[in-house]
Amino acid sequence: MKFETKTILTPVALALATMSLVASATTLRIGNQGDALSMDPHSLNESLQLTVTGNVFEPLVTRGRDYKLTPGLATDWKQTAPTVWRFNLRKGVQFHDGTPFTADDVIFSYERAKDDGSDMKSYVGQIKEIKKINDHAVDFILNAPFPILPDLFTGWLIMSKKWCETNQATKPVDRRKGIENAASFRANGTGPYRVRERQPGVRTTFVRNGNYWGKIDGNVDEVIFTPIGNDATRVAALLSGELDVMEPVPVQDVDRIKGNAKLKVLQGPELRVIFLGMDQKRDELLFSNVKGKNPFKDKRVRQAFYQAIDIDGIQKTVMRGAATPVALMLPPQVNGFDPTLAKRLPYDVEGARKLLVEAGYPAGFEVKMNCPNDRYVNDERICQAVAANLSKIGVKINLEAETKGTYFPKILSRNTSFYMLGWTASTVDVHNVLYPIMSSPGEGGRGQFNLGAYSNARVDELTQKVGSETDLKKRSEMIHEALKIHQDEIGHLPLHQQALSWAMKKNIDLVQLPGNEMPWKFIKVNP
Repeated sequence: MKFETKTILTPVALALATMSLVASATTLRIGNQGDALSMDPHSLNESLQLTVTGNVFEPLVTRGRDYKLTPGLATDWKQTAPTVWRFNLRKGVQFHDGTPFTADDVIFSYERAKDDGSDMKSYVGQIKEIKKINDHAVDFILNAPFPILPDLFTGWLIMSKKWCETNQATKPVDRRKGIENAASFRANGTGPYRVRERQPGVRTTFVRNGNYWGKIDGNVDEVIFTPIGNDATRVAALLSGELDVMEPVPVQDVDRIKGNAKLKVLQGPELRVIFLGMDQKRDELLFSNVKGKNPFKDKRVRQAFYQAIDIDGIQKTVMRGAATPVALMLPPQVNGFDPTLAKRLPYDVEGARKLLVEAGYPAGFEVKMNCPNDRYVNDERICQAVAANLSKIGVKINLEAETKGTYFPKILSRNTSFYMLGWTASTVDVHNVLYPIMSSPGEGGRGQFNLGAYSNARVDELTQKVGSETDLKKRSEMIHEALKIHQDEIGHLPLHQQALSWAMKKNIDLVQLPGNEMPWKFIKVNP
């Protein structure tokens, strides 16, 4: 017979032991200019939203420290036919509530992500159906061959079917309509961290998942994420020691923080391109003094706007060099970038005025511009600079800068005439720009973020072919043609590639990924 020896702690000893455990826990305090607007991973396709929820939920395929594809909730995958992919799912994985992860959760997450309220349709738009092979294997049947499917899946996070059904969250939170459900405030993923407390717009606390299936390289037990919209306040919190990590660093404060012996700044190129979009579908603009017609349908007007913007001035005075002007809707680091199309139209105020005269607007016109003020580096200041530039050709911009909590529902509902947006090709491939941004709005998430409804049938045709073409030479030729058509027609107004800039205490080691993701499982706080 075996006997177990139990130690009985007095209340005082128990309290001291608890205090000791709490004291030994490693807490990381992160400050950001914005907040994740929801804990629902299918509600908003936005970088901050996805990097926060990506620590709680997981995709089938993820990216490692080197940004290369690596197994996530799928252990391996292969094409078994031109339009069929077999994904073998990881065994022994549990959601935070202890429910086993199975193929049923993958199928459920697919149906949920393609729902009308989802902002993630473009990540599953290539799928025709999913066939369950067994609890740990599924076949994805595609509409057409799509060789970069694993790359696309890195942005599609898997939810628990059982949890969503139990909590009446089978439909995604719809930011456009203001529809909320349990997934707005609570989360049940398979990831390395779980949500302990959620206070939207104030603070969200995450704790390490003790039953995580994978390896957590870092030593962070608790993450306190705090949105601090004011740049000066955010910097002051870092300098005073109230924060351990802060992002983004205001460009005007980079040198100041670098000069602090206790802090360091981590900088690098981001895959995001900041651009302006224009309503090219309506017969009359929503917010303009021009009645009975839409100036943006005229290429000459779009070109006038393009050439009236002093992008070098914005780079120098607003961004202080922390941006690279671009002529395309993707940066050089994305597969498919075409250097032969990398030259911008010249900044030419006089030429822009002449184009407006030719288009029938000699006195210019008035239009509202929608802009976020807590998403991109100096986003509102960029919009203010654009407005000042356009005033020189007689265009009066009524700038409406607002928090992304109200900005996104508005522009995603296409309730805008002229807007700023940024886009990161999460697949690191041009198709992830062509399909959601430059294609005509349609089924399966096509053109879902082409909010001005730019449309060219040949671009749509080429985009479909680019998705399935495996001959690299043919694919490059099609990409060139599609990008050139869009560029020649001035489908959007590309501005610049944004630079990443994070600041932290010197004892913190973290990985800065080019998609602006911050995986907490890689973060180590040194003594």
